[in-house]
Amino acid sequence: LISIGNICRSPIAEAVFKKLVTDAKLEHKWMTDSAAVSDWNVGRSPDSRALSCLRNHGIETAHKARQITKEDFQTFDYILCMDESNLRDLNRKSNQVKDCKAKIELLGTYDPQKQLIIEDPYY
Repeated sequence: LISIGNICRSPIAEAVFKKLVTDAKLEHKWMTDSAAVSDWNVGRSPDSRALSCLRNHGIETAHKARQITKEDFQTFDYILCMDESNLRDLNRKSNQVKDCKAKIELLGTYDPQKQLIIEDPYY
């Protein structure tokens, strides 16, 4: 799950997805992580508002921001991003990776309400 800085949208999506997988007792079938296209926030915890939102829904995370790596494109089956800017950046980066196996899509593609873009709540 990819966003620009990996401190709002993507760590929230990662934590929610992990909770859904855990609740369904499917942890052995999924490897979930989130990362950033940029290196702006590497090593930082999610934004305090993101953490508050998760806590309000009974979800915890110990995530630290990281930047996407070449290996991510070779390891993960799916790389899901939040908006068109992330999608363009990821497609550009994936073209530079030999043996890219990841299918790169907008996370909103899977939204039953068809909200394709997940807007950045930071500002």
